[in-house]
Amino acid sequence: MTTSALDRSDTDGEERDGPVTGAVGASRAFALMLVVTGAAGLLAAWVITLDKFELLKDPNFVPGCSLNPIVSCGNIMQSKQAEAFGFPNPMLGLACYAVIMAIGLALLSGARFPRWYWLGMEAGCLFGVGFVSWLQYQSLYSIGSLCLWCCLAWVATIVMFWYVTTHNLRNGFIPAPRAVRNAFTEFHWVVPVLHIGIIGMLILTKWWDFWTGGTA
Repeated sequence: MTTSALDRSDTDGEERDGPVTGAVGASRAFALMLVVTGAAGLLAAWVITLDKFELLKDPNFVPGCSLNPIVSCGNIMQSKQAEAFGFPNPMLGLACYAVIMAIGLALLSGARFPRWYWLGMEAGCLFGVGFVSWLQYQSLYSIGSLCLWCCLAWVATIVMFWYVTTHNLRNGFIPAPRAVRNAFTEFHWVVPVLHIGIIGMLILTKWWDFWTGGTA
């Protein structure tokens, strides 16, 4: 069974029924994926933070990504969901995406991490994808608006979550039958594409009349 460069790590080359012992690194492609997705999320969080500051100074400020009644970052920023933990959500993104970038850069330099570290990263990514899933629901069905920068952060979080999960499954850090590990390894791109595609379809169908020229 073949593996892509994104999934291949320095522990490949033998079949495993249990978790890898000792520290584990990752492929260059995997590390680059973390750097790119971390940078994308960090960029989104940074721009939203700057716009939030402008909105606090001037309640009439209109963010550049507020394009129409649906794609309206201002509506998102002024919602209570934008401060889910008592402070602006992008402040959490500034910290978390920076950590992801740092991990990716460390892996590029040859760093290797123990099992507990990878599981901690899995927990962090699980929290991240769960949080953005909640934000997606709130954005579509409660606030009724989209933020393009938020969408960028959503995609980045989804991609990093599924590839970190694949990495941990392959190395036996997450217990799973060999068939499941092999499926995630061979078809690593399928689940994130489906996940993002489902979100895209929900957005499309939610405002179908608006996208097709009708009323929102």
